[in-house]
Amino acid sequence: MSQRINVARMSDAQKAEHIRTVVLKAGDDLRARHAWLAHQDAIVATVMAVSLLCMIASGWLYIEGALPWWACVPITAIFASFIHELEHDLIHQMYFRKTPWANSLMLALGWIARASTVNPFVRRKLHLHHHKFSGTPSDLEERGITNGERWGLRRFLMLGDNMLAVFLRPIEIRRATRQYIKAQQPANRREALRMATEQMLAYVPLGSVYYALFHGWFVFHAADLISAALGSPIAWPTWSTPIVSALDVFAVVYMLPCLLRTFCLHFISSNMHYYGDVQARNVMQQCQVLNPWWLMPMQLFCFNFGSTHAIHHFAVKEPFYVRQWNAKIAHQVMRDMGVRFNDFGTFKRANRFSLTSPRAA
Repeated sequence: MSQRINVARMSDAQKAEHIRTVVLKAGDDLRARHAWLAHQDAIVATVMAVSLLCMIASGWLYIEGALPWWACVPITAIFASFIHELEHDLIHQMYFRKTPWANSLMLALGWIARASTVNPFVRRKLHLHHHKFSGTPSDLEERGITNGERWGLRRFLMLGDNMLAVFLRPIEIRRATRQYIKAQQPANRREALRMATEQMLAYVPLGSVYYALFHGWFVFHAADLISAALGSPIAWPTWSTPIVSALDVFAVVYMLPCLLRTFCLHFISSNMHYYGDVQARNVMQQCQVLNPWWLMPMQLFCFNFGSTHAIHHFAVKEPFYVRQWNAKIAHQVMRDMGVRFNDFGTFKRANRFSLTSPRAA
């Protein structure tokens, strides 16, 4: 960092702008050295195609008996994590700007590959709002994945299951939804009702089907195991056998990878973002870099999200693969400007920014 910069005299806005300038310049320098990076649409179309094919191949190899379940699940989850990062950038319209139909097609394919997620066309509005009001009561996207909640069994269960994240705290989600709609400044009650309905149907139809199948599969096997352990096994009807067998396969090739990826991403994201006592639109208070060695197993299933996502808050339009490539440069300037790294106290403070904040009530 230049000796002419006196960080102590800089405002948070100036620090954020300096980080943004350095990160964007590093991206421009990288593209100048590697001309192929200019073909962003082709790059992400390839990433999407390869990721989908690898997810399909992993499942097919399991069905054919060539791949054990314990390998199929993580392999599929890793490729699904590539698609998640791709969807995130598509939401910011970094790719296919001149062909909106291609952007929409990619979003639709990404949702099919990860049906446990919010409809990406609904998520686009939630996520863009998140950038404006990150860490505030109307940040419905982060509240939805448990950011700001006290740690305990409830939060643990909600991390991998978006439906439980709603059903286990209906009052909190209702309050966050009202705050979100209010912040959108609807023109009238009809517009507010439309927004509320959109949030209620955010998982329809793919997510609703996914969670119905997942919860049904889980309840069946839980009941089966518990009844057998108690010495009174349930005599299931014969017609249920092929259905359960098909669900067992579907669980390995699709549902369990979704669960693994979602849990890891939400654990990282909800704890690297701050909530509750941040200044609106102050990027310096929105998130930290969370990249200790012991989180690497989780980072593997969310494309190193804890290490690179904070970069995105400062330089929104940099693609996910460029953020990862230039992470070392970005991290250095972020440290220089005072961005927090590995603030583990956030786990005790329910993600509050203040180092002396009590746990959330």
